[in-house]
Amino acid sequence: MSTHQGRERLVVVGGDAAGMSAASQARRLKGPEDLEIVAFERGHFTSFSACGIPYWVGGAVSGRDELIARTPEEHRGRGIDLRLRTEVTEIDVAGQRVRARDVDSGAESWTSYDKLVIATGARPVRPELPGADASGVHGVQTLDDGQALIDTLAGAEGRRAVVVGAGYIGVEMAEALIDRGFEVTVVNRGEEPMSTLDPDMGRLVHRAMEGLGITMVNGAEVTKILTGEDGRVRAVATQHAEYPADVVVLGIGVRPETALARAAGLPLGAHGGLLTDLALRVRGQENIWAGGDCVEVLNLVSGQEQYVPLGTHANKHGQVIGTNAGGGYATFPGVVGTAVSKVCDLEIARTGLREKDARRVGLEFEAVTIESTSRAGYYPGASPMTVKMLAERRTGRLLGVQIVGREGAAKRVDIAAVALTARLTMEQMTALDLGYAPPFSPVWDPVLVAARKAAQRVRGS
Repeated sequence: MSTHQGRERLVVVGGDAAGMSAASQARRLKGPEDLEIVAFERGHFTSFSACGIPYWVGGAVSGRDELIARTPEEHRGRGIDLRLRTEVTEIDVAGQRVRARDVDSGAESWTSYDKLVIATGARPVRPELPGADASGVHGVQTLDDGQALIDTLAGAEGRRAVVVGAGYIGVEMAEALIDRGFEVTVVNRGEEPMSTLDPDMGRLVHRAMEGLGITMVNGAEVTKILTGEDGRVRAVATQHAEYPADVVVLGIGVRPETALARAAGLPLGAHGGLLTDLALRVRGQENIWAGGDCVEVLNLVSGQEQYVPLGTHANKHGQVIGTNAGGGYATFPGVVGTAVSKVCDLEIARTGLREKDARRVGLEFEAVTIESTSRAGYYPGASPMTVKMLAERRTGRLLGVQIVGREGAAKRVDIAAVALTARLTMEQMTALDLGYAPPFSPVWDPVLVAARKAAQRVRGS
């Protein structure tokens, strides 16, 4: 037991999904008389939805405040000492204390802890390119980033935008910019957009983006960002071409923000994320937990550590950490890698392993792709849907599913996510008792059609 007036002190580094979920859950289990909670956040906001920023930029969400799940005042009202605009600059593991700096005044101070939560999140990949810091070049990680981009769009003299990268953020931002009336070019290093899909499924996304009026440039590496005499961005250059731009959005992805943890000597994995046990305690530490976009997680399908920065996981991590830090017991078993997105009315979903993931971990598989419809073919509004399924050769165990289609496509991936978690085989999936009525699905749901075809392929192999 600590000496802070006879109560323990929990210090949380990072005030977004994982950090504030952990603080809130710990507070539910222990009152202020038993547990003091101090949370540090370097930005202006807490508990906000970064996933919602493209929809705010595009106008589907009317204002910034709609993306804030819980305000700093609400957290403070629940007995959490939340310190905004305060950046933790050092973790002293041996001394059980953290050094924090007031972002505005520069003043520094040490705060001791009995228990520590590291929820430092991720940082956007900013390429080491000439001109990457020019006026008019934007990342979109925080609400401040979103506001800065909206301000630039409102003041832009021209209407040409270039998005660098075609992952989830890149694709969603491209659509948002189209919605804002910009001409949009997406420059992508990969063979097709959405590298979380196999290229044959990414091609379907490519076609949909072009249908929206987006110019897709695949297999292209940005070499520099060109600026005018006023210091503002004017074009993006690749090895072979230049693309005029009045605004540039970087959607190249994120990396775990673990510089603090690295400097403190805490264990990091192959992807640069913190390594934890099942209780999300940092490996080798008794009183330090970590969660959210700064950790690596176990992929239940491949059996290997993976970096999957998603808000769904961050909130679950926070619940688990808060329960453990608050004296209870909880674990986070791992993920199967489920994610959904959309381009206009095209829904994109994936879970489990892609072909290259399966090959990399040494799994032999059969891959099948089927075309079906979202509803009974004769029912109004039925639209095409493509389902790709990977099954392990010999055992028939499900390894991964990718779905691209219109209304009703994305959430079908949840069937596959449950099947992966339960380690179902193709035969077991074919027998699943799924809901059917003509407005909702064909009599054989597209997921079951794919499972049936994969079962036949596995039997044949």
